[in-house]
Amino acid sequence: MITATTIEEVRNVIKKWKAEGLTVGLVPTMGALHEGHASLVEAAVAGCDRAVASVFVNPTQFGEGEDLDSYPRDFARDCEVLEAKGCDMVFHPAVEEMYPDGYGTYVNLESEMTKQLCGKSRPGHFRGVCTVVSKLFNIVTPDRAYFGEKDAQQLAVIRRMVKDMNYGIEIVGCPTVREADGLARSSRNSYLNEEERAAAVVLYRSISRAKEMLAAFGAPSAEDPADAGALKAAMTEIVSSEPLARIDYIEAVDGETLLPKERLVSGDLVAMAVYIGKTRLIDNFTI
Repeated sequence: MITATTIEEVRNVIKKWKAEGLTVGLVPTMGALHEGHASLVEAAVAGCDRAVASVFVNPTQFGEGEDLDSYPRDFARDCEVLEAKGCDMVFHPAVEEMYPDGYGTYVNLESEMTKQLCGKSRPGHFRGVCTVVSKLFNIVTPDRAYFGEKDAQQLAVIRRMVKDMNYGIEIVGCPTVREADGLARSSRNSYLNEEERAAAVVLYRSISRAKEMLAAFGAPSAEDPADAGALKAAMTEIVSSEPLARIDYIEAVDGETLLPKERLVSGDLVAMAVYIGKTRLIDNFTI
């Protein structure tokens, strides 16, 4: 596996691959890789001739008081995971490489999409996400880029950005990978102590209850949609029963626009963000 730390190195390798007619898949990450990230790399390896992963803790998507400095970092282990999954190149730039002195250009999706869900409590977050992903697209010029469905709002925002900016890159959403007890894999799970880890399962319990309600109701349709209020109330009741949990949001939204909906049909999204102790976890499911 090639390890590149500069944009020039990446471009030189990509130029050779493209000259050979090879397709390139990109997996953007912030490192601290887990099985969820590994599944994205597997998908990129299976779907493209060459797979590239970026490992870069992007400072522009962290707000004041968030966990930029404490975000888990273990590049040596990340490389072991990537190489084991068949990744062909890892791009691991310094902050100065991505944001040199005098940097002042940002990509901002100016729509209601970024003001919903996580955007309410993390202003500026998606400006940072769109900026760094745009830069990675310009550096790597992939044919396909792979993102996890656990970060459903991020996936929807990136799809909108790609469409708006005419990138011509196929965005591939990959299923959420879960622990045996249902907790969605996340780099931030490492923040949880033993008691908090046990409490964190409440997110999945609430999702399971909502899915049971939907199953009993039958497949929602335009003629017979599901009641978002009932689903949210049931999920809120379960999460609120956990003393260590504090709800940031539990919302039901349109799967494409992310605007709130009271009546849900196939393709719509129910998403949540919950603090377990000091750790903010997200999860979701699609109707």
